[in-house]
Amino acid sequence: MGKSLAAIPCYNEAVTIGSVVLQTRKYVDEVLVIDDGSTDDTRAIAIEAGAKVITHAANRGKGGAVRTALKYAQDGAFDFIVLLDGDGQHDPREIPALVEPVQEGTADLVIGSRFLSSKNRIPKYRQLGQMVLTTMTNFNARHTTTDSQSGFRVLSRSAIERFTMESKDYNVESDMITSLSAQGISITEVPISVTYDVPNKHKKNPITHGFGVLRSIMGTMEYSNPFLTFGVIGIAALVVGIAFGVTALSAYVATATLPFWTSLLGGTFTLLGVLFLMAGITLRYVAMTVRRMA
Repeated sequence: MGKSLAAIPCYNEAVTIGSVVLQTRKYVDEVLVIDDGSTDDTRAIAIEAGAKVITHAANRGKGGAVRTALKYAQDGAFDFIVLLDGDGQHDPREIPALVEPVQEGTADLVIGSRFLSSKNRIPKYRQLGQMVLTTMTNFNARHTTTDSQSGFRVLSRSAIERFTMESKDYNVESDMITSLSAQGISITEVPISVTYDVPNKHKKNPITHGFGVLRSIMGTMEYSNPFLTFGVIGIAALVVGIAFGVTALSAYVATATLPFWTSLLGGTFTLLGVLFLMAGITLRYVAMTVRRMA
């Protein structure tokens, strides 16, 4: 089976952390709780439940908590690490199913997907937001997932050692997929259940959270694949410019008068499209050169 660790990043989860730790201990050798600057009794309750606790003096965000967990796993020579949330959304009884592909050697990163199970009742607004974030992550990564934002996942020893991105917050899930897939790490998904009716479910506004993750994904795309980022914008601008241009030309043929604003918009969007495409090509060359020199 190998030496196993479950890590639970927490911020003010005193209500649920005790039961999550007690259930998780049944399936791994050690449970680590990263108390990310909590102001309640998260630390004391986690220790009482039998977890090892590392406390951040100030809140570093989920990315910082995950990095602390991965460093602990690496220093402790653990063969794999299970990451799950401390708010009760994830069911620790599903840990064996997530661990199985790693133990069998068929995957180094296993993601628990909420969208592979028909039993889950996911709010529509969450489905839409997750679809956008997963689509953008898939554009940026070399692997296609159905649930890029799932915090319930397992990393093998190889994946633990190779993930080095300095993710600051909830974008750590997308960054992990992007970084590890680029290094050829094998990734798979297994279906999981999810519970949204938990006591402390509104710690972060889902809209601002979603836009924050999306902004981070776009920033990564601009570096890792600038041609895709700027190329899509450039092509879209060209299409709009051509549409305005055709409209203006049709009006000129019909009336022998060139419509000023339609022509201006056509020319402007066409010029922007060409500039974005050129920027994408140039930045792609620069990024490739930097990576070769690194």
